[in-house]
This record gives sequence, structure tokens and C-alpha cells, in this order.
Amino acid sequence: MSDESQSEVLPEAAPEPAPPVIPVEPPPVVDAPAPAPVEVAPESVPEPVPAPVPEVKSEAQPYWNSYKAGIALGLVLLAAFFFTGRGLGASGAVTRMAAYSIQKVEASLHGGTAAEADTIARHNTYTGQYLKGPADPLDDFLVYMFVGVVVGGFISGVLARRASFEVSHGPHSNVSRRLMFAALGGFVSAFGARLARGCTSGQALTGGATLALGSWVFMLAVFAGGYAIAYFVRKEWI
Repeated sequence: MSDESQSEVLPEAAPEPAPPVIPVEPPPVVDAPAPAPVEVAPESVPEPVPAPVPEVKSEAQPYWNSYKAGIALGLVLLAAFFFTGRGLGASGAVTRMAAYSIQKVEASLHGGTAAEADTIARHNTYTGQYLKGPADPLDDFLVYMFVGVVVGGFISGVLARRASFEVSHGPHSNVSRRLMFAALGGFVSAFGARLARGCTSGQALTGGATLALGSWVFMLAVFAGGYAIAYFVRKEWI
């Protein structure tokens, strides 16, 4: 026998059994913590800006018609004659107040009330006529009328919506210049009124109503002087 036939045939080796499959349990699913809520600041909405309200100025009432105002002034003068026996006036009231003030100031500097009998205002020929006797120089119809004119004029301006604190002047002037000319004009007018023994109220209105010649001359001179001076000061207003 050949060696090949004599050799033993070895049985095929059985395959090794596969290792048992051990099931692997998946790890437990742990819920992740919910993220903390992020607070989102609300968008700041700008507040609506109110539209500017235009300032509405109340319109001033128109002036009276000059003819109607003249008639009304004439009736006031007539009522003054009828109820008081005297006409209108303004400079006389101012003179009384000036004489009274001068006497009081001078007396206060030289002993008070006891010194009032020996003041310059009382011995002066012009101011002394308003300080004679025990009567109060301010207790006079013209003084009350003057105060009433000031108060009534202010009330009228408020009701007509014309009352305001301002200094009116022209485009080529200024406040200080305007006040200077106002003071100068007031002084000249007051001095002239005392020289004429009356102003536009006492001389022109009251005296003119009684057809006094001097009052008519005074009134014509006032208009003539005003027109003459207006030419030289016209640049203060235009």
C-alpha cells in the first residue's frame, strides 16, 4: 500500500461554537434638564410724542369808532357838570398829589407831623394853595377821578384783551431811547399844562365846552406844536 492509502484521514475539525451574544442593554435615557427660560426684555416702545399745540392768542377787540368815543366822552363831561358842578381834569390831581408828597417827605425829615406847618411846600405860593387849612389835599374830586381813570383804563384793557407789559418803539429805536423820550415828553407836557393852568382834559375839554377863549387857544397850540415836533421825531416810529 502506498503511503497515501495507509495514511489516516483525519476528520474535519468542528467549528468552535460562537460565544453567546450577551444582550447589551442600552444605557438609560436621562432626560436633559430643560434650559432655563431666558427672559427677553420686551422691546421698549417709545411713548408717542404729542404734537406741539400752537399757542392760540386771543385776538384783541377792535378800538371804538372815534366818533362814537367822542360822543361818549362828551356825555361823561356833561354828567360831571351835572352831578359835581365841575368838569374833567388830570393835571390838577397830579399837582395835589405832588404837593402832598413833598410836604410829607419834608415833614418826616424835620420832626414828623408837627413839622408839616413849616414846610417849603406849604410856604410856596404855588403848592401852598393846595395845602391851606386842615382839609386833606387828596380829598378832592379830581384825585378820585384820576384814580378811577387809571383803574378803569386797566380794566378796559383786560376786557378788550389788550393789557400787556411792553415798551413800544419804532424799528430804528430801542427801549432805553423810547423811555428817555417818554420821560422828556411827559415833563414838557406837565410843565406846559401847569403854565396853562390846565391840561387837555381841564383846558381843551372842560374849558372848550364852556367856550373859554384861552381853552381854544390852548387846544389849537397843542395840535400845532404836535404837528411841528412830529417832523423831527418821525424816525423814532418809521
